[in-house]
Amino acid sequence: MDAFHFFLLCIASFRLTRLIVYDRITSFLRAPFHDEVEQDGETYIVVKGTGIRKWIGELLSCHWCTGVWCAAALYVGVMFAPYIVMPFVWILAIAGGASLIEIVVQQWSK
Repeated sequence: MDAFHFFLLCIASFRLTRLIVYDRITSFLRAPFHDEVEQDGETYIVVKGTGIRKWIGELLSCHWCTGVWCAAALYVGVMFAPYIVMPFVWILAIAGGASLIEIVVQQWSK
């Protein structure tokens, strides 16, 4: 794998991880495993259940943990089904790059 494709997978993995762990649009995926509790003006996540349900809840509440699995899934997908997975990698990488640009713009406009 060349440096360009490595960078592309890094940005795609970043975006997929944030999509799963933080974005409101995927909250329905986290809902069976998390309760959101508001206290003192802050929102906290409480992991539901025991066993596999708790394990998945812990995984979905940790961007480091989810990131490893996202990176592995994207890498395996690119290695074994590149014609199917690479369009998603490109879309995620472009969205990830746009997210990073937005973060920079928000910091500059403060």
